[in-house]
Amino acid sequence: LTSIRNERLKLTSTRLPWLILGIAQLLVVGGISGKFVSGSDPNDPQTLLIAFSHVGLASVLSLVLGIMAVAGEYRYRTITDTYLATPSRGVVVGAKVATYGAFGALIGVVSAATALVTAAVWLNAKDSVLTLGADGVWKTIVGCIVWNACFGALGVGVGALVRNLVGAIAGALVWIAIVEGLVAQLIGDNGKWLAFRSGVALEGIASPGVALLPQWGGGLMLLVYTGAMVAVALATSMRRDVT
Repeated sequence: LTSIRNERLKLTSTRLPWLILGIAQLLVVGGISGKFVSGSDPNDPQTLLIAFSHVGLASVLSLVLGIMAVAGEYRYRTITDTYLATPSRGVVVGAKVATYGAFGALIGVVSAATALVTAAVWLNAKDSVLTLGADGVWKTIVGCIVWNACFGALGVGVGALVRNLVGAIAGALVWIAIVEGLVAQLIGDNGKWLAFRSGVALEGIASPGVALLPQWGGGLMLLVYTGAMVAVALATSMRRDVT
């Protein structure tokens, strides 16, 4: 608990996490606005679900923040003080996983609130109303919040494994933007087990021609990925000297 309190203090006492939280809101507002400006039917339930799915895309920012939790400390040489305060590296990484997973969930919750307000404004402008009881709306919102939480925790695992801040962030973004799509094309329906595709499954939105895990399966796979990243990091790179 002491380690978690220390990580929470480090997280909330710097400006970067709050800046990322703000950027996430801009991403959500821009994405939803673009959906309605494009001429999508505001009365189509699928339009509303796709609009809310932008909350899930904010998870990329949760991932970056999680990576910085460990790799950032190596970059700025603060990791030595962290390990001196808590000699057990497993405890330190575990506290970071819990803390940044929780902050990822916070990003998801705030982004969901922003999405609800933005969608309500656009629907009102188009002489329609926001129906929260529509089929799948809450399922998508909750799934996107979980996606943010999982990617925040996964980012810690990636940062602990790679340790180089620029390399870890660049590698993660390239994987999401390019590599995973290519791999998915090569392995077909088995691509549903990949990390980002597992996150998409958490949205609970069926995509024609795209194989996805069930919503619960996507969350479970992300937990597996996080555990595997942390385990490999502790067994290899985290055992090396911090300098």
